[in-house]
Amino acid sequence: MGKVALVTGGTRGIGAAICKALKKAGYNVAANYGGNDEAAKAFKKETNIPVFKWDVADYVACEQGLVNVENEVGPVEVLVNNAGISRDAMLQKMTHEQWSEVLRTNLGSLFNMTRPVINGMRDRNFGRVVNISSINGQKGQLGLTNYCSAKAGVIGFTRALALESARKGITVNAIAPGYVKTDLLAGVSEDVMKSIVGQIPVGRLGEADEVARCVVFLAADEAGWITGSTLTINGGQFMD
Repeated sequence: MGKVALVTGGTRGIGAAICKALKKAGYNVAANYGGNDEAAKAFKKETNIPVFKWDVADYVACEQGLVNVENEVGPVEVLVNNAGISRDAMLQKMTHEQWSEVLRTNLGSLFNMTRPVINGMRDRNFGRVVNISSINGQKGQLGLTNYCSAKAGVIGFTRALALESARKGITVNAIAPGYVKTDLLAGVSEDVMKSIVGQIPVGRLGEADEVARCVVFLAADEAGWITGSTLTINGGQFMD
């Protein structure tokens, strides 16, 4: 039986691609989602991957959600912290609610999800934690102080937990995608899209499947000597 992998924000976009790729690689996959019941139902019907609804910004909800996953699927051995939201505004116009919502969901969720599973991983002397950051957490972006702060924090969390966990057979890595073709970009105007693509040396947006393959690579047993790393996948737009 394959290892159990849980993906937050796993029923749409990059998260859905990650779930499908992990399942194809032989994992027993569970997908968390936050609010879109219709999309989750369609995803479950398409993939036969079990879905679990809870708010990753709520620690108690994460604890209970993880109990439900472990009772139905098994102890979580691979955790992919992918869930994220955006509430874009220039700082002088940003509300405290816009700031705190993004920080709670995009960064606070890493604690909320990882804290309840880390001891089990340590007891089993095996674990894989893959955190989805962003190119904007590396280079910054206008109108995204909340999002950029959270995604930069993801990288700091990754490095610190990697140090804490390395002797226990647990690797902790981050992936920082650039601009990927998902629903989040669906409303972008043609002129803005041309501007975005014009900044990408390979001349196109990324595909969700390309990010998913990186997750599968980092989750593998054979990736045991890779920890504390940030894998950039952005078509050459930002090199660090």
